[in-house]
Amino acid sequence: MPSPRLERLPPGSVTTWLIDRGVAAGDDLAVSFHGGVGVGFALGSACAAISVDDPIAVVREVDHHIAPRWIWWNRDTADALAQASIMVTRCWDIFTVHRLLSGRWRTSIPVLWANMHRLDTDAIPTMGQLDLLSTPYDEGDDPDNPVRPDGYLRPEWVAQGWHETPQRLATWATLAYDLADAQRGLLDHRTDPSRAHSAARAESLAEFLCAELSEGGLPFDVETAEDIMADAVGPRPADQAAEDRSREARDREVLSHLEPGPPVDLRNPTDVKTMLRRVAVDVPDTRAWRLEPFRGTHPVVPALLAWRKAERIATTYGYRWLDEHVRDGRLRGDWASSDGAAGRMTASAGLHNMPAEMRPAVAAEPGHLFVRADLGQIEPRVLAAVSGDPALIAAAGDDDLYQPIAQRLRVDRDIAKVAV
Repeated sequence: MPSPRLERLPPGSVTTWLIDRGVAAGDDLAVSFHGGVGVGFALGSACAAISVDDPIAVVREVDHHIAPRWIWWNRDTADALAQASIMVTRCWDIFTVHRLLSGRWRTSIPVLWANMHRLDTDAIPTMGQLDLLSTPYDEGDDPDNPVRPDGYLRPEWVAQGWHETPQRLATWATLAYDLADAQRGLLDHRTDPSRAHSAARAESLAEFLCAELSEGGLPFDVETAEDIMADAVGPRPADQAAEDRSREARDREVLSHLEPGPPVDLRNPTDVKTMLRRVAVDVPDTRAWRLEPFRGTHPVVPALLAWRKAERIATTYGYRWLDEHVRDGRLRGDWASSDGAAGRMTASAGLHNMPAEMRPAVAAEPGHLFVRADLGQIEPRVLAAVSGDPALIAAAGDDDLYQPIAQRLRVDRDIAKVAV
């Protein structure tokens, strides 16, 4: 691996060193740091190693005076900066961009490196006991070079060797800089390179936003939340017996509308379908949108729909959820920018699927405001663009994409939405 010129700098001279090399706001700057060891910066043609116990302070100074586009390997760096309340405005997350390029969510530094260098991922070296039946690897004679003669990363570097010394941190930052440059080269070959680069930058910053959300949480009014829960499922139960009684009372609100008959478990979809057939409501499944048209058929249907909303609060967003996820007036969970399974920003603790009834509890603190931006049916509009389907593209030209689809299918809008 060709090595850029390495300079060892005292902490207070980093900003001057960067400015002297022409680094300005928005310019690329790769960074790698570890507490108690130091920080490494890379520009491509040069890199710098700083020995310092508090590397975050050095990064904070550079971000304040220059505000470069930070390049880093993965979310670990974003988490560390968010924990230090450093509000990054530009970044390039190697892992996030790799996910855009590869279409795969799960990855690792060795796999990412192998993919970018067209190496066999089944042959990635690992640390551990030597397999006497396998071909021995040529690891070379320079342990300070993270890349082996066969092109793979040294597993000991990936594990922890990258942060053993400030010099190694600078080398690790240089690898990140080179990878970002290679990723840009791949984006240049996309159909619309400008939009591809924009997407990579936006997704990288979205991942940093998720680090901030994970660290800071959302302002949450516990008193309002408890009032909402009390209206839906009753007051906070004193013990398990009280919780069981509350659950039975909710069930009776539904079952009281039935004539005497076999017992019904409202939490069993098969039992619910059988119960509905007793009142002449025959449906293939018991989803809420499927039951909505039958509200006027029998009193048990609206009672069941109301029960479901209350049950969701009781079981998923109830008092136990409140105790587990709200600390110091903040609702906390782990956020991810573009989860591979969901294909969109997601969060643990059910934060991205919070029922509308609970959302008033997420309230801006005194002196602050929430600013809301609704992208307006963005997912189906992206689907229209990606699929190239003429009818869906035509529907996307309407202010309400679902309405023309409903008209064409001759169904209600809500059914058209589910169909899309």
